[in-house]
Amino acid sequence: MRTIVVDHPLVAHKLTALRDERTESPTFRRLVDQLVTLLAYEATRDVRVEPYEITTPVAPTTGVRLSSPQPMVVPILRAGLGMLEGMMKLLPTAEVGFLGMMRNEETLQASTYAERLPDDLAGRQCYVLDPMLATGGTLAAAVHFLTDRGADDITAICLLAAPEGCQRLEDELEGLNIPVTVVTAAIDEKLNEKGYIVPGLGDAGDRLYGLAE
Repeated sequence: MRTIVVDHPLVAHKLTALRDERTESPTFRRLVDQLVTLLAYEATRDVRVEPYEITTPVAPTTGVRLSSPQPMVVPILRAGLGMLEGMMKLLPTAEVGFLGMMRNEETLQASTYAERLPDDLAGRQCYVLDPMLATGGTLAAAVHFLTDRGADDITAICLLAAPEGCQRLEDELEGLNIPVTVVTAAIDEKLNEKGYIVPGLGDAGDRLYGLAE
């Protein structure tokens, strides 16, 4: 597993505003949208392309276009939905699937309660959107779900990550013979006793939508 922390002043600036408890939901949503687009730029560095012949107003030339099959963007419900628009600004032709996963607050284990994805993901690059890589259980379960359907390259975009979550993800994906990359704005200090990232930014879903889980 490869972990990329995007070191850019605009990323740090927007993340600081996201962390601030005074930032209200409308501003929080706008900042998430902007931050995801910045992270997606790095996350799509290895997106698959193929040569494409075109003619400019001056002369013929060879460029590139996204390869077929198109990438699959998979937000994890519900908070991952808040990241979707920022991602689609960069990959407007990508297909979108949905994966509903819920973390048991006592056991911290993730379970799947809904999905809307093709049965066959063979040869597909998947970009998973999950704001917080906290315990790592949800993202690990999502990766296994996608690889069981044939996905052969997975990149997760997370606003924040915890060291414990990164380690658990790496442990649970050991032996998985496909590339898995995590792209994040920061790796924070730790998890607290409730499984929240410290200093973190609180519950991303509640701050996006203003409702309890």
